[in-house]
Amino acid sequence: MEKATLGGGCFWCTEAVFGRVEGVDSVVPGYTGGKVENPTYEQVCGGNTGHAEVVQLSFDPQVISYREILEIFFATHDPTTRDRQGNDVGTQYRSVVFAHDEGQERTAAEVMAGLEAENAFEAPIVTELARLETFWPAEDYHHDYFARNGRQPYCMFVIAPKVAKMRKAFAHRLKD
Repeated sequence: MEKATLGGGCFWCTEAVFGRVEGVDSVVPGYTGGKVENPTYEQVCGGNTGHAEVVQLSFDPQVISYREILEIFFATHDPTTRDRQGNDVGTQYRSVVFAHDEGQERTAAEVMAGLEAENAFEAPIVTELARLETFWPAEDYHHDYFARNGRQPYCMFVIAPKVAKMRKAFAHRLKD
């Protein structure tokens, strides 16, 4: 198994998307990229820790490649808005890839350059690319949030459309 750590706005959204992807064994919401050790959700939401809300995936590279993980990532959030996704605003909601090694860093840079060359988005990609330092898992109540709270308005109006978009665009990558 390999790991990937990605920030695409609210970690509830990114967790819901990748939890349905074939070859992804686990998706853990958490925080990284900041200066506070073992931050809480409230601290990160305050916007002063420097952390991003992220998910850390454990995936089988024999089933799905890191490049394919990134393709799903870029297709299911807006990588052209700095420090925001929709109504979620702040550095904690930035678009960011935290590479675990030089190979992931190179692959992420290639994928972003390819998307830019294709003019895949109407605006330039502002996704940060950084090396992962410490990943802090989020509090338990954030895990499987969409599965447990799917009837909440945020889940119905923000997360569900992202999941539907992923299901349509990557039907061949869905778990059975």
